[in-house]
Amino acid sequence: MTESSAVLPSPVPAEVSTAPVPPGSPAPGAAAAPRLSILVISYNTKAMTLDCLRSIEAETRTPHEVIVLDNVSPDGSAEAIAEAFPPGTHPHVRLIASAENHGFAKGNNIAAREARGDYLLLLNPDTLILDGAIDKLMAFAERTPEAGIWGGRTLTGDGRLDPSCAFDDQTFWSIFCRLTGLSVVFKGSALFNPEYYGSWARDSEREVGVIMGCCLLIRRDLWEALGGFDLSFVMYGEETDLCRRARDRGLARPRMTPEAEIIHFGGASSPKLSSDSLKLKARITLARRHLRPWQRPLGVGMIRIWPLTRKLTGGLAARLTGDARFHAAAARWSAVWDNRAAWRDGFPLIPPATGGGVRRN
Repeated sequence: MTESSAVLPSPVPAEVSTAPVPPGSPAPGAAAAPRLSILVISYNTKAMTLDCLRSIEAETRTPHEVIVLDNVSPDGSAEAIAEAFPPGTHPHVRLIASAENHGFAKGNNIAAREARGDYLLLLNPDTLILDGAIDKLMAFAERTPEAGIWGGRTLTGDGRLDPSCAFDDQTFWSIFCRLTGLSVVFKGSALFNPEYYGSWARDSEREVGVIMGCCLLIRRDLWEALGGFDLSFVMYGEETDLCRRARDRGLARPRMTPEAEIIHFGGASSPKLSSDSLKLKARITLARRHLRPWQRPLGVGMIRIWPLTRKLTGGLAARLTGDARFHAAAARWSAVWDNRAAWRDGFPLIPPATGGGVRRN
C-alpha cells in the first residue's frame, strides 16, 4: 500500500481502496490495458464527482479506465464513490482514498502512476461530459498526433463559453496589459488581450499555448518524459507550466477542438478569496519560472500590485456609477490586497523533474 492509499472505513468495502497496480497490468476484473486512463482528483465535491463519473459512463465508448483520487474529502466523497461504483460491477473505476490532501498537481502525479492507458485525460470532478466529448477528443488526438496535448471547448454551468479552456502563456506584455486594464478595455483585441486570444470564441480548431487542466488530454509517454506536473504548483498554473515545458523542449504543440464540448462548473473546491490568492501565487511562480531573467523582478512586481489597481479602479467606478457590481468587485479585490502576505511570494520553488516525475512525491 502506498502513502497515497488508505483502507476505507466502514461501510465502504476495504477492497475498494486498491493497492498500486503496475503500469501495463490489468486491474482486478479488467482484461487488456485500456486505450485511455481518465484521472479525476476530487475534494469535497461529492455530488458533482458522482455526476461527472456518471456522465463519463454514459457518454464514452473509448476503452478506458477511471482513476479517482480523493483528497480526504470531509463530505464523504470516497464512501459515496465506492458505493456508487463498486469494483464488482464497475471494474474500470478505481478509487484511491488518500490519507492526506495532496492538492491537484501532486494528486494527478500519484494517480498517473496507476494509469495503464496510452493516453491520460486529466478531468476535473466538477465537469460533465456532453455528446461523446471524450470519444471526439480521442479521435482529434489521433488525427493530430503531433500536438501531444489536446483539449476541447468548455462551457460554464449556465451554458456560456469559458474562454479559459484554451489560452496563451503569461508573458511580460500580457502582465502589463492586465495591470493597466488594456486587456479589459480592449477585450476583443488579440494584441491587448493576448492570453485569451482576443475575441476568438473557441469555435475553430487551432494550436494554442495552454490547455486548461480541467480537461487536458496528453500522451502518457509525454507526461512521463516531462516528469508530470511540477510540484511547485499546488493548485492553478500547473497546466501552463506543463504545456510550456513541452513546447520549449519541442515535444508538443497543444491544440484544441470545438467538437469536444464539456461543462465545467468551476470553483467548487475553494472559496473565492482562496481561489484568487492561489491564482496570484501561481502567476508569480510562473513569472519566476518562465520570464526572462531581466523581466522577472518587474513582472512579479506588476502582479503584486495588480489587486491594488483593481481595488482602486473598482472603488472609483462604484462611486461614479453607483453600480453594485463595482462595489462588489472593489470589496473582493480589497480583501485580496489585505491578504497579500499569503500570496505575494508565490509557491516555494521545487526543482522541476527531468523525466519520470510521475513517481516523484
